Amino acid sequence: MNKDLTGKVALVAGGTRGASRAIAVELGRSGAEVYVTGRTTREERSEVDRSETIEGTVDLIGEAGGSGVAVRVDHLDPDEVRGLAERIDAEHGRLDILVDGVWGGDDYIGWATPVWEHSLDASLRMVRLGIDSHIITSHHLLPLVIRQPGGLVVDMTDGTAEYNAKFREGTSLAFYVAKTAAHNLAIAQAAETRDHECTAVAMTPGWIRSEAMLDIFGVTEDTWRDALEEQPHFAISESPTFVGRAVAALAADPERARFSGQTLNSGQLAKVYGFDDVDGSRPDGWRYMVEVAGQDKPADTTGYR
Repeated sequence: MNKDLTGKVALVAGGTRGASRAIAVELGRSGAEVYVTGRTTREERSEVDRSETIEGTVDLIGEAGGSGVAVRVDHLDPDEVRGLAERIDAEHGRLDILVDGVWGGDDYIGWATPVWEHSLDASLRMVRLGIDSHIITSHHLLPLVIRQPGGLVVDMTDGTAEYNAKFREGTSLAFYVAKTAAHNLAIAQAAETRDHECTAVAMTPGWIRSEAMLDIFGVTEDTWRDALEEQPHFAISESPTFVGRAVAALAADPERARFSGQTLNSGQLAKVYGFDDVDGSRPDGWRYMVEVAGQDKPADTTGYR
């Protein structure tokens, strides 16, 4: 598998933690110069109020042998995003890879709360974070991506297009709308950038062992299997590195345009490009969620990782 991205310029928007942090690290490991943006720095926290920072992501990129730059940006502020685009333009004159992982809405989900009972402010905040920020980012950054042929745009989401074709029972209306918007964003971006030989996709990890998810179960990446007693289906979970490797492999694929407009997932691309998760397995998370968890079968990852 070719993952050489030497000389490429990448931006991971919302790269503070989770899947986006891992993507930034793997792009840097593969040789790209990575800009990492977000609202949480060592001096200031966002509404998510967690300890991970954009500087911490850049430190991890450095530990992986790569090079990164942390820039505090609120991607809901058009002026700040415009300033980011102007800085990248001045420093590199182009952007080869744009990964939009801006979110930060988990605290607003309102699990299984109907829209008329759910906080309207929380609902609208999720829409702003999951849709508006991505459109603002596209408006200001895509001109740099299309400046040269071969650009790549990745909109991060939660769930495959097939899985999200029905309402995600147990979530909430605004969460569902915000997350499924990525499928249509990718379709529209692919169409609008086609003449510039740009590839645009949506990307979802499986059940990801993000920092927040590990905290929910009271485990670490080393002890995550201890959570199986509480939630047996967590056996299909994957490290954030898995989707990071997926995006890095996609970015290095000279024939990636065949995926443009699609929603991809880490387990799917592992089969295409031949990479593994950190434990040497290849979890096929969304197929498992449909065929095992979704059918109320006992947890059994045989044939799924």
